[in-house]
Amino acid sequence: MTALVIAEHDNASLKSATLNTVTAALACGGEVHVLVAGENAAEAAKAAAQVAGVAKVLHADGAGLGHGLAENVAAQVLAIASNYSHILFPATASGKNVAPRVAAKLDVSQISDITKVDSPDTFERPIYAGNAIATVQSADSVKVITVRGTGFDAAAATGGSAAVESLSAVADSGKSSFVGAELAKSERPELTAAKIIVSGGRALGSAEKFTEVMTPLADKLGAAIGASRAAVDAGYAPNDLQVGQTGKIVAPQLYIAAGISGAIQHLAGMKDSKVIVAINKDPEAPIFSVADYGLEADLFTAVPELVKAL
Repeated sequence: MTALVIAEHDNASLKSATLNTVTAALACGGEVHVLVAGENAAEAAKAAAQVAGVAKVLHADGAGLGHGLAENVAAQVLAIASNYSHILFPATASGKNVAPRVAAKLDVSQISDITKVDSPDTFERPIYAGNAIATVQSADSVKVITVRGTGFDAAAATGGSAAVESLSAVADSGKSSFVGAELAKSERPELTAAKIIVSGGRALGSAEKFTEVMTPLADKLGAAIGASRAAVDAGYAPNDLQVGQTGKIVAPQLYIAAGISGAIQHLAGMKDSKVIVAINKDPEAPIFSVADYGLEADLFTAVPELVKAL
């Protein structure tokens, strides 16, 4: 029984979600191999070989794999799928794009967003926005799985010494092509990897106030900035800052929610945070039910005072 982890990377280094997925793969039992499919991705393959617990790295290098196009990556996975009992992807935008294609081609059921491995064929995953946990058992010969990173600790990025084996890259499918990317650059940590997150809600009232109130606090703490869906829908913050069931799932060491009432969809995205601090003037706000520390106060007064105290 051998598990294959599909690495998420930028051709130079591994994305953190890959390390959480390796931990999930190790829990399935047996050896863990990592597939690094990219273009000029030798450095990423080298990084994968150093991850603790990885027995082998398979490195497929080709122009068609350079931008992670789902059709090509799926074909690369399918070329070696018969060697594995478990194929695991991070439950990221990229992983969710490729995994269903692999599962469909293998004619097996995908097991999505797992948070725990009970046994090699039994897994736990949240349903109903995290209000219930489903235990899923699969009789499929190959388990195609996406892994919720917040459910597993990251494997150590060093300490391993896996062999790197080169694979022939699959031919470009010709079904899609990479046109370009517009990337927002920020000095702040990436939201899903940040150890501290400060999030603002609709109570901030405007995009100007959102920036004016939340930015100084984030600067003081070296934190990433998040937002509720209500704040994003109102145009106070860009879509890529949204935390919640339809946004990003996060589990930082510290999560500060200012002016967020705590709709069930938002709680689903952040309730695994180690310490949750809520600032809200409504004592009945649902956010207080999951908060470790709650402050019933006007955020326009409380947040600037907190910044001064820091």
